[in-house]
Amino acid sequence: MYDIALSVAACVRSGTRADVAWMVLPIASDQALALTPGGGRIGQLASGAFDGLLTDAAARRLSTGRLVDHVVSEMESPICELPAGTAVQFLVVPAEQFPSQTWSLLLDHSPLVVVAAMSKDMVTAINIEPGGADARPLINVEMDSITTVIAPTPRLIIAGGGPIADALAAQAALINWKVVIEPRPDAVAGLAATLSPLDSVVVMGHDVEVSSGCLMAALESDAGYIGALGSLAMQNSRADWLAYRDVTELSRVHGPAGLDIKAATPAEIAVAIVAEAMAVHRQ
Repeated sequence: MYDIALSVAACVRSGTRADVAWMVLPIASDQALALTPGGGRIGQLASGAFDGLLTDAAARRLSTGRLVDHVVSEMESPICELPAGTAVQFLVVPAEQFPSQTWSLLLDHSPLVVVAAMSKDMVTAINIEPGGADARPLINVEMDSITTVIAPTPRLIIAGGGPIADALAAQAALINWKVVIEPRPDAVAGLAATLSPLDSVVVMGHDVEVSSGCLMAALESDAGYIGALGSLAMQNSRADWLAYRDVTELSRVHGPAGLDIKAATPAEIAVAIVAEAMAVHRQ
């Protein structure tokens, strides 16, 4: 739900309807989908396999949330990576049914326990409680309630592409970080608005303007680690580009990125960068 919190909070403030959908069986995760009138979709759930089903449920515009039952079809199976015939359940709940503080807590990337009080398939109330520091995604389905524990997963935004980006993505996946590879400054800027101190951004690339634009977006975010690949000459060129745009505070930038382990191959460079990011996050 963390990825959609900013957009849903904006809908709540403006009085625009938004329905929040998430899976309660068989998989627990922090993924959610926000659905707005007219077919708008924000976020991603099960790789989009059930977007049509959930859009239809939200289109009913009910005043309270509902439990949606479904069986994975042969067509949906390769998309959601669940076997065909698997029973799945979703909650689809109007944003206004959540306590008002829900979205600010999600924007702060706080672990949350979301308790949906149920009467058959109807959500009669949504209550939230703080999750502990060791919270892990969990679903508990009972006769009269469904409890969802959501906890933030660190994200790594890789601004660039190529062998080092691929190796970095593979290394981060080993420690269960969510990875997004995105070379476009405008897209990085959009992602930056959702980043928290748990998250990392690594900027690479030989184009000074493109990579500097990505670095500027990273500096405007709350990312806890910002790494910049490239030679000292490239680092200086980016600094000049940023200074021309009145961005001179670069103390958060680790460049050249990575611990000094004399890394040479893409895989070694990836190890050095992830290790440095972990060390910075744990300070």
